[in-house]
Amino acid sequence: MHGEYKVQGGKLVVVDLDVRDGILANVQVSGDFFLEPAEALEDIRASLEGLTASSAVEDIIAAVRTGLRPGAEMIGFSPEAVAIAVRRALGVTGTWRDYEWQIIETPALTPALHVAMDEVLAKEVASGRRGPCLRFWEWERPAIILGGFQSLRNEVDMEAAAEFGIETVRRITGGGAMLVEPGNSVTYSLYVPGELVRDMSFADSYAFLDDWVLKALISLGIDAFYKPLNDISSSKGKIGGAAQKRFSSGAVLHHVTMAYDMDAEKMVKVLRIGREKLSDKGTTSAVKRVDPLRSQTGLPRAEIIRRMKETFISLNGGTPGTISDEEYAAAEKLAAEKFSSEEWLRHIP
Repeated sequence: MHGEYKVQGGKLVVVDLDVRDGILANVQVSGDFFLEPAEALEDIRASLEGLTASSAVEDIIAAVRTGLRPGAEMIGFSPEAVAIAVRRALGVTGTWRDYEWQIIETPALTPALHVAMDEVLAKEVASGRRGPCLRFWEWERPAIILGGFQSLRNEVDMEAAAEFGIETVRRITGGGAMLVEPGNSVTYSLYVPGELVRDMSFADSYAFLDDWVLKALISLGIDAFYKPLNDISSSKGKIGGAAQKRFSSGAVLHHVTMAYDMDAEKMVKVLRIGREKLSDKGTTSAVKRVDPLRSQTGLPRAEIIRRMKETFISLNGGTPGTISDEEYAAAEKLAAEKFSSEEWLRHIP
């Protein structure tokens, strides 16, 4: 049985093995990586020999780490990479730990550049040029982010938005419009290989991809739960919503915006649907903020994001990542040519 894994920005790891009565045997590890001392290769091989074929990724990683002699250095690969290659040799994929995740934070970007970056990074993951990643957004300016299938005139009061200095951009995913301003929300995107959710319906994949953030929120004292189809909620009301797009090239974009400290009065002035949604909830002018994350945790927004990152890494693994100059350039071009254009914004008038 043969499995290969190319570390993003690193080296190729190859594992060949047999399975005898459910046990790994005749394990061979090879590749174009670097390893010091060379004898440590036998440590890795021996750590895999005798493991059960049903071993979880975490168990394989732990075995490799435990088996390595003190001072050994794996260069261009890691115990995680070896575990992924083993799982591929066994024909087992489809868990978060089968990938090497990157956690990306960027400076504040314009609204058009944010939605363009989503398309660029999803396609980079689909092509194999980038590994799967989690990206946290920072907003340079206030914006209304319109769902891909919404009517502009039915959803947005453009005159009111102009008075508040709020621009409107349309994203590539479905779902509802949202008002965002610097510091008032927590937005993140997951760029996921399609095989992670390959056997799931859209509805099931929403719950699956949001599970880690529910655990993060619960660890902060919020009684968070998933509400089909795409809401993250609590006993005190909705916290946020998710949207998703599956690309034919094999990647899934899944992004979420959660309210940290939002201005409800402003929202109902610029979003027409907001007026209807709040009309039966007894909302009055005295209600000025929608702040489930702030009020339920009492924590600064940065601390909530820090806990989210820690939770994701503890569950799924992950290392800090960056966006390349080429990806920035591609996103800037797409933002200028598509997402900043009136044609794209008004293609559903």
